[in-house]
Amino acid sequence: MRVLLFTGKGGVGKTTLAAATAARVAAAGRRVLVVSTDPAHSLADAFGVRLGADPSEVDTALHAAHVDARGLVDRYWPTLRTHLRGLAAGAGLDALDAEELTVLPGVDELLALTEVARFAESGTWDALVVDCGPTAETLRLLALPEAVAGYLDRVRGTRLIPDLRATAAAVSTLADHLSGLRALLTDAGTTGVRLVLTPERLVVAETRRTLSALALRGVHVDALIANRLVPRARRWQGPAAAWLRTRRSEQDAVLSELDSSTALPVHRVEHRAHEPVGAVALRAVAQELYGDTDPLAARAPGAPLLSVTADGADYLLAIALPLGAGSDLDLARVGDDLVVTVDGVRRLIALPLVLRRYTVTDAEADDAGLHLRLAPGRED
Repeated sequence: MRVLLFTGKGGVGKTTLAAATAARVAAAGRRVLVVSTDPAHSLADAFGVRLGADPSEVDTALHAAHVDARGLVDRYWPTLRTHLRGLAAGAGLDALDAEELTVLPGVDELLALTEVARFAESGTWDALVVDCGPTAETLRLLALPEAVAGYLDRVRGTRLIPDLRATAAAVSTLADHLSGLRALLTDAGTTGVRLVLTPERLVVAETRRTLSALALRGVHVDALIANRLVPRARRWQGPAAAWLRTRRSEQDAVLSELDSSTALPVHRVEHRAHEPVGAVALRAVAQELYGDTDPLAARAPGAPLLSVTADGADYLLAIALPLGAGSDLDLARVGDDLVVTVDGVRRLIALPLVLRRYTVTDAEADDAGLHLRLAPGRED
């Protein structure tokens, strides 16, 4: 089972490329489901069919669906919220505090992600392709399992009164489910992200920030896809041809810089005169995108997020993050955790046990990430 998540800045064509990938996988005889968690729900437009919340057949071996996040909230959230409200009230909070405690921002996105996991765990499909929302929404979505799991851990650690055992069981069940969801998202052998971009400097800069943010989350990126390249005007003449050549030259320069700054493969897809709609047109896009390679092939994982080596009495801690030039980086220590913030995206990283009584004495950053030196003796 492979899970591929397609995301990128709004308007870069990620929906078309997700649909094209699914069409290519199905053409090879493998059962594939492509779903959209993007509120815009343009996946139906790519196939030229109507789609609902339940998977429907689009072509042989190819099924598609729109995840109805609002419907999931209406169906599942009220019950759990009632449990949490009772738990909070049982812990001595008044009614208003209990109500505020059960308001979880992003619960609709969270339930959409759990629906994706449900499809993945069904065993029905050989591959699941996900058309995610724009990059910022996707990063928030991928952060939710860890954030909400921490929230629930604090809730279920609250002292309970005897008649709230059912509530505690419900909270524990959800917390365990979120742990499984996070394991799915961070399993590089199963799940990969395809970042879609257009060859413009501002978009590429955002893509570099996204790579750092995904690395902080422990989410594996398979490849970058540069979409909507201007076709080469090799034999054309006149002002229009000159404009096309100039524009393509600018795009090639941007992609050359991107190639030199990342070890990830950068696939290229040219802009088409007609919008590709339907399985046949989408398979033509996929041929340009993948050539003769397997769309489901997994790229070998890079360096682990954390690696520790001894250096005399000190330890060296490497945090593998693809930091771009000018990245806004901040590092702090809170208890046994390192708080790493890159371009506004923050994560608490639990220090390996051997380092918890050590103090950070030096820190450097380069293209490979952060390099910390820790010496014996911790300041409490």
